[in-house]
Amino acid sequence: MKHIIPAIRLTLILMVLCVVVYSLLLSGFAQLTPEKGKGEKISGRNGKSYYANIGQRFDSVIYFSSRPSAVAYNAAGSGGSNKGPNNPDYLKEVQQRVEDFKQKNPGAAIPADIVTASGSGLDPDISVAAANAQVVRIATARKLSQQTVQELVNKHIDRPVLGPQKINVLKLNIDLDQLGH
Repeated sequence: MKHIIPAIRLTLILMVLCVVVYSLLLSGFAQLTPEKGKGEKISGRNGKSYYANIGQRFDSVIYFSSRPSAVAYNAAGSGGSNKGPNNPDYLKEVQQRVEDFKQKNPGAAIPADIVTASGSGLDPDISVAAANAQVVRIATARKLSQQTVQELVNKHIDRPVLGPQKINVLKLNIDLDQLGH
């Protein structure tokens, strides 16, 4: 009994601190962001709303492709495939993605992020190299000049203080729709 009562007391105190106080603290910090912790919502050409911080599927040749998703772009089930780099099933998936990318973008370099899923399976961004590898296909499919499409890509490069440059695919494709075609 001598050790059980203090252990229960400590457990209850830590539960309050780690569950209640920590959650309220995070919610408070979220209120300081521009979206008040709700995620950035943007509207597409069709008037439909999308969350810019959740990866979206773009299969059409007239759009920039997103990173593959291990969870079929389902935000309720975020997670990776948990398959290692030597897993035969994983290697087949990646090889199929490489073949699909080559078919859509002949002659383009194949950046790793365009054929491998992110850890969450919901990454909304691609590398600048992945976007540049798709410029020719997009320009051809939309009957736009490569320079016009490249300028749009360059306009969408996010240059964070820390970390690599990246491009939000949803925002890029919405602006691409604004160009028409």
